[in-house]
Amino acid sequence: MPLQRLHNDLLAAYGSQGWWPLHSHDGSNPTKTGACRGYHPGDYSFPRTDAERFEICLGAILTQNTNWMNVEKAIVNLSRLKALDAKRLLKLDEATIKDAIRPAGYYNQKTKKLRIFAEFYLTQKGKQPTREQLLELWGIGPETADSMLLYAYHVPVFVVDAYTKRLLISLKLANEKTTYEAMQRLFHDQLPADHELFNEYHALIVEHAKRLKAGTATTLHLYKHRDSRRA
Repeated sequence: MPLQRLHNDLLAAYGSQGWWPLHSHDGSNPTKTGACRGYHPGDYSFPRTDAERFEICLGAILTQNTNWMNVEKAIVNLSRLKALDAKRLLKLDEATIKDAIRPAGYYNQKTKKLRIFAEFYLTQKGKQPTREQLLELWGIGPETADSMLLYAYHVPVFVVDAYTKRLLISLKLANEKTTYEAMQRLFHDQLPADHELFNEYHALIVEHAKRLKAGTATTLHLYKHRDSRRA
C-alpha cells in the first residue's frame, strides 16, 4: 500500500511529531520548525482534560489561513485572559477577543467563529460532537471539523489539508479536481482506522511540507520509486 509506505518513510525521516501542541503542556518542539512548546512526541494520551480539549478546538479554528506560530501567539494572549475556557471566553467582549487573536489574522471572522463554537461546546456538556454537528456551525469546514475530531476527541478520521493535497498530486495519487472526501477516502481505504496513526501521519505531512519549503526535506522512497506505488 503506497500510503502506508509513505507514512513509514516520513516517520523514519522525521520521527514522532507530538501533535496537537498545547500551551498548557511544557513539552518542546521536536523538530524546531514551528512553535516552541506544547509538543508531546509519542504520547497520544492528550487531551487529558476538558480544558485541553477546548484549547485544541480553538487552535483548529485559529489556524485557518495562517501558520501555527501566529496561532500560538493568539493562544498565549487568550491564556493570559484566562479565556482557554468556553464560559470565560464568552464573558469577554468582542473587542477584547479580537485584540487577543489579532496575530492569527482574520480576527473579525475568527472572533465570531470562536464565540459560536464556545456556545456550541457548552451545550455538548463534554459529549463528543458528530462531524455533521460541527459542519453545521458557521465557519467550520471539513478540515477544521476533522482536526477537532481527530486531535481533540481521538476519532480516527484523516485530516486533509493543502499540504496533503500537494503531496498526493505530486505522487499522482490525486489531481487538482480531486475532492476533499475523495482524498480522505484514499487514507481511510488503505490504512487501519487508528487515531494515533492518523494523528502522526497528518503531522508528518505538515513537517515534510515545511522542510520542502525550506529546501531541507528528505527524499522519500515513493519519490524515487513511483512505479511501485500501486504495488
